Amino acid sequence: MATGLISHTACLGHITPAGHPERVARLEAVLRVLSQPEFHALVRSEAPRASRESLVRVHAAAHVDAILGAEIAEGRFAYIDGDTSMSFGSREAALRAAGAVTAAIDSVVAGELRNAFCAVRPPGHHAERDRAMGFCLFNNIAVGALHAQAAHGMARVAVIDFDVHHGNGTQDIFFSNPDLFYASTHQSPLYPGTGAASERGASENILNIPLRPGAGSEQFRAAFERLILPALSAFAPQLILVSAGFDAHRADPLAELCLDEADFGWATREICAIAAMTCSGRVVSALEGGYDLDALGRSAAAHVRALMEE
Repeated sequence: MATGLISHTACLGHITPAGHPERVARLEAVLRVLSQPEFHALVRSEAPRASRESLVRVHAAAHVDAILGAEIAEGRFAYIDGDTSMSFGSREAALRAAGAVTAAIDSVVAGELRNAFCAVRPPGHHAERDRAMGFCLFNNIAVGALHAQAAHGMARVAVIDFDVHHGNGTQDIFFSNPDLFYASTHQSPLYPGTGAASERGASENILNIPLRPGAGSEQFRAAFERLILPALSAFAPQLILVSAGFDAHRADPLAELCLDEADFGWATREICAIAAMTCSGRVVSALEGGYDLDALGRSAAAHVRALMEE
């Protein structure tokens, strides 16, 4: 079986104000590198729109309706907070971003794909049950997790998040559900200010590993080897989802961790090794952060290359 690449041109229609780091060029950089000959074996497909049903499993109906009902003229912006805005194309992009993850899960569970990467934007892991924030409108990876449970009867779903920012939204949504496991490495202190090691979830189903500014490969890999991988294996997930943010790269302008693309490839291989033992290799990842375009492209390539190796 092959690795899937799920995306949609609508994700390029989510326009942000001039100078905003979460810009169209990010996805263009990822898709450009994944168009190179070494990635020709990827099975490419267009993301469908997420259903309202899949969104309201995760988000308050009022939040979903506010995003879906937004009417924004071309060339204008509606600001949700100082970091998060919507443009004319944002609603469609958000629907396709969440829909990519559910579609990837459907294909992986059906055995049509071994694993998959969703090259989408806006990102998702900061979106909480009832609010958009941190560049995120819907929590794409959480929508996928609850879809896997509802549509495919997955009893245990895990999310591994190596974005440099803590996925407060995913933690918020998973916190009281013992059948959902969330593990995150992230810089601390840093936006959004959550993700302390003491935040463990109602059923010890949350694992946060804050890393100090300046931490690099040694600290990141140790966090995986000593804590995340054993906990993931013990949870015995039936599906592993990855919030694949690449802004912990040393070149990224928004944070101060010192990873490089080799670290992301290594982490992906380690996650896939656990998946091979616990859930027949079922892994679906979705793009989160990464704001230096060259580093983002190289990191996404390393991540997808590792998925294709499995």
